[in-house]
Amino acid sequence: MDYMETTDEFLARHASDVVEAVHKAAATEILPRFRRLAEDEVDQKSGPHDLVTDADRLAEKFLTEALVALLPGSVVVGEEAVHADPATYEAIQGDAPVWIVDPVDGTRQFVHGDPGFCTLVALAHRGVLLASWTYAPVLDQLATAVRGQGAFLNGERLLAGPPAPGRDLVVATSHPDYTTDEQKRALLGLRTDGIAPRPCGSAGLEYLAVARGALDATAFSWEAAWDHAAGLLLVEEAGGAHLTLTGEPFRITGGNALPFTAARDAATARRVHELLRAAG
Repeated sequence: MDYMETTDEFLARHASDVVEAVHKAAATEILPRFRRLAEDEVDQKSGPHDLVTDADRLAEKFLTEALVALLPGSVVVGEEAVHADPATYEAIQGDAPVWIVDPVDGTRQFVHGDPGFCTLVALAHRGVLLASWTYAPVLDQLATAVRGQGAFLNGERLLAGPPAPGRDLVVATSHPDYTTDEQKRALLGLRTDGIAPRPCGSAGLEYLAVARGALDATAFSWEAAWDHAAGLLLVEEAGGAHLTLTGEPFRITGGNALPFTAARDAATARRVHELLRAAG
């Protein structure tokens, strides 16, 4: 059976069930621990800015079970499962429908009691993003997108639109800990007249800000699909665009030239891309 032919039917029947699963994961595993984390519920992964909590692990377990039950034969690529077994990531390139999950995007913010975190879920097949869900429970924001059907925030259509003329473009950029020396040089290209770079927070919420037209662009230097998949589809469906350093769209299957940008419109994406490429 060609899954792509049944996507609309599946989403028509089960999109609300995905929302329910995301809400339940937040209600049962994330929010009860917000601002109540014990010291033994927080661990470091690659360094002090790369944290994981019991909320991350348990919310991902909840979502993995719920999403596979909704779509038998699908697989889950989750941030914490991949950390435990990197080979799990290869499922993104397989033939089965794949759920790409970041249970708590912005774990550092979550640990520090900052409401700027979210849960990210995307559905993809053979490298094509089909649908996405971005849920910021403390902010009471739910953004959804279905390929070819638009992007929505709490039920209201999102249209990013072009930036207002005559003002600096605000661009959220990668944390230095996640950049190579070569990528740092490329990102320095944004320190120029007409551009106002700033450090990024939760990637998912930065993508939502682009889709809303509240942020002009991002410039990110890592590929982990769980950080980008949901937001990239949200930006696309809101009228935005994304480009890697070679001028090609970002591929969730990997092999992208970095840094890459996602922007509120194609012209802004090209401008940021040109600055990154010239400096890299």
